[in-house]
Amino acid sequence: YALRAGGYALLRATRPGPFVQAMLQHMPGCIFVPFALPPLVQGGAWHWLAAGVTVAVMARTRSYLAAIGAGVGALWALALLA
Repeated sequence: YALRAGGYALLRATRPGPFVQAMLQHMPGCIFVPFALPPLVQGGAWHWLAAGVTVAVMARTRSYLAAIGAGVGALWALALLA
């Protein structure tokens, strides 16, 4: 966690060059998919529904924080119903 936080702090304090900026615009999806796909495939219908909520919120708000929060909240709420 400290490395991730340090990376965010470094990028907030410095201005990366055009190449690094272009690379970082494509990285979130490339990094997130390998972590999210296996639990989604192994999960049941609740996981797919929560993923749909996540995609819908991301399409509507363009905010990673809102989308991930909505997806986690949806999965948590659906788990309470099960």
